[in-house]
Amino acid sequence: MPPPAAPSYSRACARRLPLATALTAGLVLAPALPHAAAEEPAPTVRCSITDPRLAELSGLVVVGDQMLALNDGGEQVTVLGLDGDCTVIDVQTAPVDPYDPEDLAVGPDGTVWIADTGDNGADRATVALHVLRPGGVPSLYRLTYPDGPHDAEALLMAPDGTPYVVTKEVLGASGVYRPAGPLVDGGTVALERVAAVNLTLTGTPGGPVGRAGQLMVTGGAVAADGSALALRTYTDAYVWPLAGSDVAGALGGDPVHIPLPESPQGEAISFAADGKALLVASEGLPSAVTVVPLPAAAVPAVAAAEPSGPPLPSFADLARSDRSPITAALIAAAVATVVVWLGSRLRRRP
Repeated sequence: MPPPAAPSYSRACARRLPLATALTAGLVLAPALPHAAAEEPAPTVRCSITDPRLAELSGLVVVGDQMLALNDGGEQVTVLGLDGDCTVIDVQTAPVDPYDPEDLAVGPDGTVWIADTGDNGADRATVALHVLRPGGVPSLYRLTYPDGPHDAEALLMAPDGTPYVVTKEVLGASGVYRPAGPLVDGGTVALERVAAVNLTLTGTPGGPVGRAGQLMVTGGAVAADGSALALRTYTDAYVWPLAGSDVAGALGGDPVHIPLPESPQGEAISFAADGKALLVASEGLPSAVTVVPLPAAAVPAVAAAEPSGPPLPSFADLARSDRSPITAALIAAAVATVVVWLGSRLRRRP
């Protein structure tokens, strides 16, 4: 969205900058900021997003060799599928008018989660999580904070399917919240605060709000193999190793700090499919999707071994309800062949 003449930051950003009081509850941490080694590989641009439907890109998730992308705003919940060249190849929607969608994640069962959690005015009675299921009916889960409204732009999906919302604060610590009970489709469930992240000034340039942007959490991601999680600000990324699904415990450790390439309003972040790099992007068009290799200090904790198991599904796999008729026919033929072969073997036995 084009920025107004004044103030210097965009309207989209302006509606997300409440001056919150300092937060004191929960686990507060001040991440160490090691100097980046000179020999670390340099970031590279994978592709550039130019589609006007993503002018306010706020969420990004790598799925196999494709990407899911979320725009901040719109009259219905919309997730766009991108190929490796940043070309839109698929669109999935839900007939729900969101308030302020900010981030997205993919659940362990292939569901796509959208965090409708933006609240610059700190006046929302509830926030929401929208869930798109392959071939199924979308769900809407409403949530309430235990300590009053917050603006939030980061969603962390634990490997066990528990969603964590991380708030965006100017003063004090960013709160980490999860549902206090089972989610109810169409109902409202209370959140509980389980941790907090207290970031410090880094001096990294970029973002629409000056030095304050170095403190404000604008996106989150969890590695596909569940080995690490990341949070980003307008200027920097932080990576923590993750054991099991203990997101709160992970955030209590020391992260690896990664200065990000300067961008006008960086909010999107994802791990690469192999877990050895981050992909980041910004609002505004064109928006470069930049691959940021993880520093050597982060690689042992994130991707010491090659991922095992079946390959990640593509966006089309997540979106479709079942197999194509040709695929189904081939599978049926193969099963029939095996059944006939087994039957002949059994008939030959004495």
